[in-house]
Amino acid sequence: MKKSKSLLLMIALVLVIGTVLAGCGGNNNASSGNNTAATNAPSDNAGTNTGNTGEEKLAADQTLKINLSSEPPTFDPQQAQDSTSNAILKLMYEGLTRQNAETGQAEEGVAESWDISADGLVYTFHLRDSKWSNGDAVTANDFAFAWQRVLDPNAEQAAPYAYQLYYIKGAEDFNTGKITDFSQVGIKVIDEKTLEVTLANPTPYFLGLLSFYTYYPVHSSVKDNAKWATAVDTQITNGPFTLTEWTTGQSLAVTKNPSYYAADDIKAQQINFSIVNSGATELLSYKNGELDRAGGPIGEIPTEQLPIVEKELPNEFARKGIASVYYYQFNVTEKPFTNAKIRKALAMAIERQPIIDNITLGGQLPAFGFVPPGIQSNEQEYRAQVADSQYFTEDLTEAKKLLDEGLKEEGLDKLEFTVTYNTSEGHQKIAVAIADQWKKALGVEVKLENKEWGVFIEDRHNLNYQVARAGWSADYNDPMTYLDMWVTGGGNNDSGYSNADYDKLIQEAKTSADNAVRQEKFAAAEKILMDDMVVIPIYYYTNNSLTKEYLKGVTLDFSGAIDLSRAYLLEH
Repeated sequence: MKKSKSLLLMIALVLVIGTVLAGCGGNNNASSGNNTAATNAPSDNAGTNTGNTGEEKLAADQTLKINLSSEPPTFDPQQAQDSTSNAILKLMYEGLTRQNAETGQAEEGVAESWDISADGLVYTFHLRDSKWSNGDAVTANDFAFAWQRVLDPNAEQAAPYAYQLYYIKGAEDFNTGKITDFSQVGIKVIDEKTLEVTLANPTPYFLGLLSFYTYYPVHSSVKDNAKWATAVDTQITNGPFTLTEWTTGQSLAVTKNPSYYAADDIKAQQINFSIVNSGATELLSYKNGELDRAGGPIGEIPTEQLPIVEKELPNEFARKGIASVYYYQFNVTEKPFTNAKIRKALAMAIERQPIIDNITLGGQLPAFGFVPPGIQSNEQEYRAQVADSQYFTEDLTEAKKLLDEGLKEEGLDKLEFTVTYNTSEGHQKIAVAIADQWKKALGVEVKLENKEWGVFIEDRHNLNYQVARAGWSADYNDPMTYLDMWVTGGGNNDSGYSNADYDKLIQEAKTSADNAVRQEKFAAAEKILMDDMVVIPIYYYTNNSLTKEYLKGVTLDFSGAIDLSRAYLLEH
């Protein structure tokens, strides 16, 4: 395949796996992330090799048993925005590229090769012979159709990640209604096997973006069926598995797709997912042999059990740093959180290390910025070059002073509010601890409210909260994946935040091909984000999990996103 050497070098520098904690919008449990400081190893533990060595003996029954701590909010790739959906959609769909588990770089997916123009703007993708699960051929039109769905300004439900396509020429103008002719967008179907994509600016990580679920194709049959993603029998997929069972709130199952072009690489015949929102139950089921894997990023091990299982099951326990950040965010459109002093006071009054030492117990790192360790920038790790210690510190004296000033400005004599979190034992413990710290340090009264994952995500998106927990994992290995979400009107900007200077810096970083300039813009933008204290960073994630020694082929990428598609079972 023909590729520009200079662009390949930039891609390699941007996509290379860093050492840290790392993905996708909104991690749904407290002890692990999807979308930070640890290891380069892509696998979930030392035994999760991705191939059959010839000495291994496969189990006769290749049915994997995994638990989900929450139900995927959607099976529509263009509506997804969370780590649970990511894990399931990765089994059901495949984009033009897929991420190599060993290198973290983009490799051939549905596209078997591509050409990149000398100026880095035009990508021509050559599709391999592949089929949908119903036998139809996967064509360039399927990608164009799916991407138009993402950008449709009149969509009944706006795609939260529409901005991830803004790298394509004319995409933003079409999505915002400035142009109405989709043919003016840089997405051109040359023929059924050839797709030409023209970018607005050179984007070194574009090939990596194409492995992200927002860029997945969808079958044209969904066009006139608004409810296609809510039923098993109307979902036609092009990935390694198809959704074959789904009982809302209880379980789902995916079965090997014989039409998948690389079906010979898929050893598992079926993956059965229970849906149980209890870390204690999940751990017990694992110990009883009812699950092959437990823990993050899609399950949960009770935090107080982590030190215990690490000692009891050393050959099965794995801890990996991933590039993800756990944080609280404000609805900055609602008083009193329109006041930055009040927001800063709350951020400064949290003592992070005691939370890590006594509650999360997972070796996480205290966070004072939004971009976690492990994300590359300007040929090095961003966090190593831009220390988060420069933004703010834990300071109770300053916190009390800021709170007093902020309350006076708002005409208040006390602060009462609600912290919302999605149902999780870990999130609850963290919320209780932080609320207690705030009360003791600042005299703040906090009410705690938990919501089911899907409702929580929707309410947060609709600004139906005051303060909410959140987690963010990398969608690709670049600071942009953390910082562009806070631009005015961004699809994942669930705070109502708007700052023209911030928007300008992000746009300048997007349009620059100079990595040094990009890093300068990122650092300035992150400083604004922290000065405005739109979010309270709490810790950088680690992923903690248990994997049976007979389960192989499970991988976690740099961001902590899990890939079960090549998993298989040995005799046991």
